[in-house]
Amino acid sequence: MRIILAPMEGVLDHLMRELLSSINPYDMLVTEFVRVVDQLLPEKVFYRLCPELKNDGLTKSGTPVRVQILGQEPGWMAENALRAITLGSRGVDANFGCPAKMVNRSKGGAVLLQYPELIHDIVKAMRDAVPSHQPVTAKIRLGYEDKNLFMENALAVYEAGATELAIHARSKVDGYKPPAYWEYITEVRKRLPIPVIANGEIWSRDDALRCMEVTGCDSIMVGRGALSLPNLGASIKGDTPYDWAQTLRLMVHYSELEMDGTKATYYPARIKQWFSYLSRQYPEADALFRDIRIHKTTDDIIGALRTACDELAPSRG
Repeated sequence: MRIILAPMEGVLDHLMRELLSSINPYDMLVTEFVRVVDQLLPEKVFYRLCPELKNDGLTKSGTPVRVQILGQEPGWMAENALRAITLGSRGVDANFGCPAKMVNRSKGGAVLLQYPELIHDIVKAMRDAVPSHQPVTAKIRLGYEDKNLFMENALAVYEAGATELAIHARSKVDGYKPPAYWEYITEVRKRLPIPVIANGEIWSRDDALRCMEVTGCDSIMVGRGALSLPNLGASIKGDTPYDWAQTLRLMVHYSELEMDGTKATYYPARIKQWFSYLSRQYPEADALFRDIRIHKTTDDIIGALRTACDELAPSRG
C-alpha cells in the first residue's frame, strides 16, 4: 500500500507538509502548483513553494516531495518541469484537476480535461524534457462538465509516457460534493499498465480499504481527510487515530512553527480553515472554533489554543 499526500492549493504549504510528514508514513508529498504561463520561471519561485528542494527534495523527516506544475503550453511546461527536476524535485507532476474558476479561466487545471490531445502534448513534452529515470506524473479529474472523456484523458496521459496517474474521482462540476465515483477509476486501472492512484472521499482507514477494494489500486492519495484526521496516513496503516487532545497539541505545535516568517500574515485565516476540516472528525472542534473565530490576531488565537490544550491536560495531584 502506498499513501500520497495530495496537493491542496493554499492549504498544504511546506510547513503543513513538514508537520504531517513528521507523524505519518506518507510515501510521497506533492506541492501546491507552480503556475506556468509563458516563461521559464526563476529558481526562487520553486524554492518559495518547495523549500524542501534545498534538502534534496525531502522533508526533515525524510519524505520525498514532488513539485507540481500547472499550465497549458507544452514547451513552457517542459522547460519548467526540467527546472524542477534540476533543483531537486523527486519527479514532477502535471495538474489537470484544479477546479478553481480563476485557474480555469486562464486555461489551466481542470479546463484542459476538455482537450485530451493537449493533455497528451503537455505530458509528452514534459516526458521528453525530463531525464528518463525521473518520474513524470499527472493528476486528473473524471472530466470538466461531464465524465464523457475520462478514459480518453487517462489514455492521453499514459500514451504520452507518464510514469503514473492520479485520479480524483469527480468531475470539475462535481467539485468536492460526495460521492466520489471510484468505479471510474476501476475502469482506468484495468485499462492502463501504469500505476493508477485513487483519490476522493478517503476520510478514514475504512474508506481507504473500501476504495482500494473497489478500484483495485494499491496506491491512494489523501487530501482533505489528512486535515480532518491529522494522522490519517498512519491510521490507514494501522495506528490508532488521534484523539482531540493529541490533535489540539499538534495545532499548538503548528502554530509555533516559523511564526517570524511569512506565515504570520496568513496564519489566522489558515488555522480557521483547518478548523472547518477538523469539525468533521471532532465535535470538540466546533466549540473551540466559536471561541477562536472572534480573534483577529495571531497572538490571541495561539493563546486560545494553548488555554484549550492546558484545560485538556490531565490534572496533577
